Amino acid sequence: MTNRVQIKRAYDAPANSDGYRVLVDRLWPRGISKQTLHHDQWCKDLAPSTDLRKWFDHKPERWEKFHEDYLAELATEQATKQIDEILAATKSGKITLLYGAKDTEHNQAVVLAELMNRRDQHAH
Repeated sequence: MTNRVQIKRAYDAPANSDGYRVLVDRLWPRGISKQTLHHDQWCKDLAPSTDLRKWFDHKPERWEKFHEDYLAELATEQATKQIDEILAATKSGKITLLYGAKDTEHNQAVVLAELMNRRDQHAH
């Protein structure tokens, strides 16, 4: 089964194949105006907490602990509800999670996309 939740840097050009575009950073990406970032929703609340984000600081050696702690943050009732609402609103269409980090392998969108794809596959 193919994953319908994918990730993309906010700085990359939008594509028709992106589907529903959701910014998942707590802070707006530097150098991009609200008009030029084509996005359907900004989910600040799904981003890692400020403390977790600052501690992680995109250091690969902290990735496993960050991944674990961020999943714990996403297990709250509020986060779960927001994830389910995004999945339901888009029916079966593609969802692209947008993030600003330079590291394409160690960022919150990677963790969130994995979680959303698992939830989506269990729902069907």
